[in-house]
Amino acid sequence: MISYVLVTAISALITFVLAFLILKLSHRYRLYPKVRERDVHTRPTPRLGGIAMFFGMVVALVIASQLPSMTLIFSEPLKVWGLFFAALIIVLIGVADDVWDLDWMTKLAGQIIAGGVLAWSGIQIYTLPIFGGVTVLSPTMSLVLTVLAVVLVMNAINFIDGLDGLVAGVALIANGVFFIYSYILAVNTSQSEYFNLASLITAALIGACIGFLPLNFHPAKLFMGDAGALLVGLLMAASAISVTGNVDPGSLGGRQLLPAFIPILLPAAVLTLPLLDFALAIVRRLLAGKSPFTADRKHLHHRLMDIGHSHLQSVLLFYSWTAVVAVGCLSFMFVPWYGSTIFIGVGFVVCTFLTLGPLRRRTPFRREAEAASETKGLPL
Repeated sequence: MISYVLVTAISALITFVLAFLILKLSHRYRLYPKVRERDVHTRPTPRLGGIAMFFGMVVALVIASQLPSMTLIFSEPLKVWGLFFAALIIVLIGVADDVWDLDWMTKLAGQIIAGGVLAWSGIQIYTLPIFGGVTVLSPTMSLVLTVLAVVLVMNAINFIDGLDGLVAGVALIANGVFFIYSYILAVNTSQSEYFNLASLITAALIGACIGFLPLNFHPAKLFMGDAGALLVGLLMAASAISVTGNVDPGSLGGRQLLPAFIPILLPAAVLTLPLLDFALAIVRRLLAGKSPFTADRKHLHHRLMDIGHSHLQSVLLFYSWTAVVAVGCLSFMFVPWYGSTIFIGVGFVVCTFLTLGPLRRRTPFRREAEAASETKGLPL
């Protein structure tokens, strides 16, 4: 555990120092874009914070490679190098998009290449618990599913990157829970490499989020941009796949088989809101005859502000929903199923009550005025 804490601390420190330096250089040389129509912020803000997060992660992994307790993880350097090059590709694509606003096909191609590099290095989904047992995938199916999962998670995270501190905070909560899970799983098994790799990736990502959040929390001084959001999504996908992708079904007993595949479900549960936002955005844009990657101002966080929540309240609501789902899923390991179900149910009720709060406070007269103003296109 001390080694993971050290990795997290190093990643946080390097990320914060570099983010502060990038902030100063961006203001000195005016390295920030104009405010777009869909943006929530009202003043130009630098958005190259993803570079600091990338180097914070890299430095943390380099130092981790010198720790005796991490020797087993780096005994297969191909996976580490694959993770590095996949992250580098994503950061370069993200920075180029933040600076020159790339078209969606170029960005999607870069994401597919990054997912392919990750799969080529050996971080793949080799097996799935379906058809009442464990199904071993063919090499082609394994590659396709891995790339699809990586691209899906990256875009889901990128789609919610619209409010100050939203992605960094959600990722911090989600990965904190996933780290606890992967670490407990490693302690209760044979300390196999794939469990430790998942914990190491998650620890480095947690540190990057901790180091970046002080400059990104509302009111944000620095944005992570597409480079940071896509990087967070890539690392979250890689950490989950690194657990499930190396499980040998024949070597696991009945008690170990189910826990080994829970990481497939846990990230999906943690990413409920991002994935829901992603799905709604795709459907909404396709029905409108637009590209599924066309930017708009109709994401869930935008809608929270539209119904009356402040910027900070919208972010905190996302944190609350994420915490309820993540902690609720993790609690199945420690308490009976009905206790976890009650916790999740109560959490959903409370979060729903808070989310719909502004609607309850509206008077009938105000609702009629808002409807009239929207119909006539006039300000309220």
